[in-house]
Amino acid sequence: MHADDAARPLLLVVRTGQRDFREYLLSSISSRYRVHMIMGVEPTWELDYISGWTIVEQSLDAPTMVAAAKGVNAREHVDGVLCWDETRILASAHVAAALGLPGGNPEAIIRCRDKHLTRVALDAAGVPQPRSRQVDSLDDALATAEQFGYPVVIKPRDLALSIGVVKVDTPEELTTHFARTSTLKVTELPDYRPPVLLEEFVSGEEISVDSAVHNGQVFPLVLARKEIGFPPYCVEIGHYVHGSDPLLDDAQLLGILRDTHAAIGFTDGVTHTEIMLSPDGPRIIEVNGRLGGDMIPYLGLRATGVDLALAAAAVACGQPPQMTHDCKLVSAVRFFYPKENDTVISSIRFDVEGLPPAVDRLALLPAIGAVKSPPPEGTANGRVAFATAIGENADECRQALDAAEAALRINESDASQPVS
Repeated sequence: MHADDAARPLLLVVRTGQRDFREYLLSSISSRYRVHMIMGVEPTWELDYISGWTIVEQSLDAPTMVAAAKGVNAREHVDGVLCWDETRILASAHVAAALGLPGGNPEAIIRCRDKHLTRVALDAAGVPQPRSRQVDSLDDALATAEQFGYPVVIKPRDLALSIGVVKVDTPEELTTHFARTSTLKVTELPDYRPPVLLEEFVSGEEISVDSAVHNGQVFPLVLARKEIGFPPYCVEIGHYVHGSDPLLDDAQLLGILRDTHAAIGFTDGVTHTEIMLSPDGPRIIEVNGRLGGDMIPYLGLRATGVDLALAAAAVACGQPPQMTHDCKLVSAVRFFYPKENDTVISSIRFDVEGLPPAVDRLALLPAIGAVKSPPPEGTANGRVAFATAIGENADECRQALDAAEAALRINESDASQPVS
């Protein structure tokens, strides 16, 4: 603990997530803020970074979360509320509203979480985006696809992590994939079935921009270029962040980002906006009212020097982010999957001998005995490992990630090599 604890702002953080993906955020935040966590289970590794915690049984329920937060605030003034868990950002916005803190705009979060409402808001403001329509039956989907013209994209209206997002080229493919997407199940919401959107397919390079927003001013901080795999499923298998990416100074892109946030009514907090760089200019794919996942904030820190965790904490407490791009490297991440469906993980390791210096981090994700599948059966939950790389250019990072992928050993009998 720090000697100046009492002088540091108190930040409520709602849930953490898996250690491999989120510990670096807590580590940064705890260097300048006291952290009180609202969690569903007792903390373990988080104890190194937090000053207190509250356990709630229903962390998806806004009234339960508000009651817990008010209890903390009654004991000690809370300065901000922060959540990077997609399923809990709406409840967290209700918490911020109840405490009169920045980010307390549940309506804006709903317009982010509900992709149809995003489209409606952006359309009213004239923000460029793909044509989109909610389709309530296969017949409706087929008719809409004929109107838009193939290929088209189908996606759940309010899920995340690219789950159920598919590019389809023919009516036959649409018939097959509509059945799959419209019957997806969500572990935490067993009775839920997703409404489906059918959207115009827009070609180009897809990027994401993580921004801090303070009093309506948008600060784009980290731009990541996506790697998409497992076609026709639109699965994000990696990202590259360039410390000197010229797009962060592109007037057209920055203008669209400002217009997007204004249309949604998002004035305080952090966002992860996904954009297609089409031949006709940028097109907004979706807006998320939280920090990006997939290690993107970490990549930003290593490539640019910008600490998105501290930026998020600052705007949550009503302060502008003080960010300086003081690094111009390239960073990247790639996620790895088993080759076959229903692979039982009996052993997993990286053969680290001889890996190039640009390999930065190696992470093994499943417990022994876990069952994992590649897409479409497994999307984010099918990942078994990831690697990050830091280099002078994208080619150096790509070669390092290729080497890490070749070094991954799943269910091999020889366990004599070291594990990272």
